[in-house]
Amino acid sequence: MNILIAGGSGFLGSALAQSLEQDGHRVFILTRQPPRTPAQIQWDGKTTDGGWASRLSEMDAVINLTGYGLDHWPWTRRQKQRFLDSRILPGRALAAAIQASSRRPRVFVQASGINHYGLRNDTVADESTPPADDFLAQLTVAWENATQPIEELGVRRVVIRTAVVMARRGGMFPLMALPVRLFFGGRFGDGRQAVPWIHIDDYVRAVKFLLQNEAARGPFNLIAPTPTSNAEFMRIIAKELKRPYWFHMPAFLLKIPLGEMSVLLTEGSYAQPKRLLELGYTFRFPALADAVRDLFN
Repeated sequence: MNILIAGGSGFLGSALAQSLEQDGHRVFILTRQPPRTPAQIQWDGKTTDGGWASRLSEMDAVINLTGYGLDHWPWTRRQKQRFLDSRILPGRALAAAIQASSRRPRVFVQASGINHYGLRNDTVADESTPPADDFLAQLTVAWENATQPIEELGVRRVVIRTAVVMARRGGMFPLMALPVRLFFGGRFGDGRQAVPWIHIDDYVRAVKFLLQNEAARGPFNLIAPTPTSNAEFMRIIAKELKRPYWFHMPAFLLKIPLGEMSVLLTEGSYAQPKRLLELGYTFRFPALADAVRDLFN
């Protein structure tokens, strides 16, 4: 297949592109930077100007991973608007380009986040759980809605609500493990909040599984099937690194330097990959201990 990835030069896009190329697919990357290879196509991430939209008629699949990372601090009003614009504007541009294309892709994969279900939830969420009304949840709603019109064009659209992707390099996992490495490992807040995670191998395999499975439509939670609390998460990392688990950080202390961004560490609700499992996907790393051991070794 010819596959176009918007946001393909980032942490997740690079890993996915490499794996797809190894499978024999031709991968093209939409980038805001001047192209350095024939596989890179320049765009502004906002409009259909510049000729990139005409290339869509060559594509069998499009994957939209665009979105400014939530780990950028501080969460000012201007920063929040950047989170929003970096998700909505590229999505709308892709939808408009597909609508105008002489040949439309067979499948469109839209990134989203597991925070769709909110930071607090009394039940374990699945794909049928409605979105919460906090900032992060409504951000995912806007993110998903930006490309929803593509479904009306007859294109199979898959929405991947992704948890924290754990990898040796890149993403949030190295930062989360840093206090443990420095012998200051411990829980954040009361430690009972969920830590939604998925190993990078399972993320890539799951996206490819959904890309190729004609029965896959609508939202799918990309999250490991074993619920994990923050206390358990930090304790397993400490055990694997042979570091102490003792320095517990109160929520209010994290809020002083991080502000609202501290909710990424001190809050979290539990979710399950119900539809992914029902479709027949098998996780390579369903348990956190095995995932952490693989990443550190």
